[in-house]
This record gives sequence, structure tokens and C-alpha cells, in this order.
Amino acid sequence: MLRLGVAPHYSSAHLPWPSKTRITKGKGIQGPVKRWGIRRKIHKARKTVRQVGSIGGWTPHYVMYSVPRAGQMGFHQRTEYNKMVMKVGSNGAEITPKGGFLRYGVINSDYVALKGSVPGTRNRIVMMRLAVRPPPEAKAPPPKLDYLSVRSIQGD
Repeated sequence: MLRLGVAPHYSSAHLPWPSKTRITKGKGIQGPVKRWGIRRKIHKARKTVRQVGSIGGWTPHYVMYSVPRAGQMGFHQRTEYNKMVMKVGSNGAEITPKGGFLRYGVINSDYVALKGSVPGTRNRIVMMRLAVRPPPEAKAPPPKLDYLSVRSIQGD
């Protein structure tokens, strides 16, 4: 059986500033107002209010790729570069708050704590690799956590 996870001998010094890749949340087929953020037309517009005003001129005889159109929104692969690794470990009890993480639960296996957000839905696989273009501050030693609060923010 193949077990995916973080080897217990890794530390934040072994994973300096990794890039992470993940599939974003899928939102299905959406129109141009939600997908591209264009403004709605006035309420007296002919036929439609939530469509693009013009999809192009007479020439060229095709619709340019840059014209906002309806289509798939989300469920795309996105890579974020240079995320700082705060903590790597194999005992989830040292970071799990009392009662578990909200909408996730208790950490029972290996973990990597990153600074910042992670795109996509919870429980979706995150692929991390060494930095392709490390930032200038990557030469500095990794941060040392003195204290990590495991107090529950949901009450007792």
C-alpha cells in the first residue's frame, strides 16, 4: 500500500519556500458577469442584461479570445509560488485545537503548516515542490515557532 505524506525526518529547513499546486473549487458553467466581472447592461438593454455589449467588429471574422464569454468557471489547476513553511511534523495533536479544526476535524497523521491560504476545497490533494524561483529572503533561516495556541475558537 502506498502511503502519501510527509516523512517524519523532514523539517521546515528541508522544504524552503515550496510552490504548491492544487485544483480550485469548481463553480460550473457561469456567464460573463460572474466569470469575468463585467458590468451588467442597463435595464432597458435589448434582449439581455447580463451579456457582453459587443463581441467584436466586422473584421476579423472571428471572436477574439480576449472577449468575455460564458463557460467553465473554477476546477482549474493553479500554482502559488513561494509559500513559507511554518511547521512540519508527524504528531497532529500538537497543532489540533480542542474539538478539531472547523469543518475539517482532528489531524491524526503527518502535516505541513503553510503561511497563507490554499486554493481549492478542503480534503483535496496539494502538490508541493521545491521553489522554482525562490525569493530573496529564502536565504534566511526558517522561522522558529515559540508558541502555537491550540485553544478552541468555537467555545468549549
